[in-house]
Parts: sequence; C-alpha cells; structure tokens
Amino acid sequence: MRKTAIAAMVLAIVVVTLCVPLMAHHGTAAFENEKRVTLKGTVTEWLWSNPHCLLQFDVKGDDGKVVHWVGETQNPVSMTDRGWSKAAIKSGDEVTVVMLPVKNGVPLGRVVSVALPNGKTLVSGEGVSLEQRNELERQVRESK
Repeated sequence: MRKTAIAAMVLAIVVVTLCVPLMAHHGTAAFENEKRVTLKGTVTEWLWSNPHCLLQFDVKGDDGKVVHWVGETQNPVSMTDRGWSKAAIKSGDEVTVVMLPVKNGVPLGRVVSVALPNGKTLVSGEGVSLEQRNELERQVRESK
C-alpha cells in the first residue's frame, strides 16, 4: 500500500512538472504588450498552419537595408473566427502590419492587424481585451 502511495505521488510530481512548461508556451512575457510597431513591407510567406500562423515579410528601412520580420498569430481555427483565411494574404502583397514586438529587439512579434492591398484590414484580436475579441468574432459571424 505504501509503495502505491509513493508511486502515485511521484507520478503526480512528474505530471505537474511536465505541464508547467507547456502552459508557459502560451505566455506573453517575451512581448512588449504595451507597445505597437507599424511596419510597411512585402509579404514573403503566409504560413497557415498549427500551432500558429506566421506572416513573414520584408521591410525596407530608411537606410535602404531590408529587414525580414516574422509575425505570429493564433491557430487557423481561431483566425478563421476573426475573418482571416489561408487565401487572404499572398506572397508579394504590400501590407501594413501592426505588431506587438518582442522585448529583445529581434524582428519578431505578435500580429495585431494587417492592412491588405485591397484596403481591407484583418484584425487578430491580440492586444485587446477578451470582451473586444469576442465582439470582433461576433461581427465576423454576423457578416457571413
């Protein structure tokens, strides 16, 4: 009986230890959640895949140098609920991207919105309250 209790305790400790890093994956500590950057660039790739969709684009700086940026969104199902699609963004599109950048200055961040060449703006729901995100999803459902 005592061996079973010890085994159960060890198993519980192992499960808790393994779950903590998995929850940290979805943290926002790496991002400047109060800061937004607006970038104009050319899409190089739009990856519509799990666990996160990725928007890759090149931004030409004032000095003429091109910086390759990567913007992360949520998974495809969540993005579809907000009006996004696999076909919405194409390589070569000139876009304006608003992002929550990472704190260490690497050209990486979470996408807040993307203004497309046709004038449409896609909003990710990042950087807004849960109520605002739910309202955005309600508006997308009603527009279909």
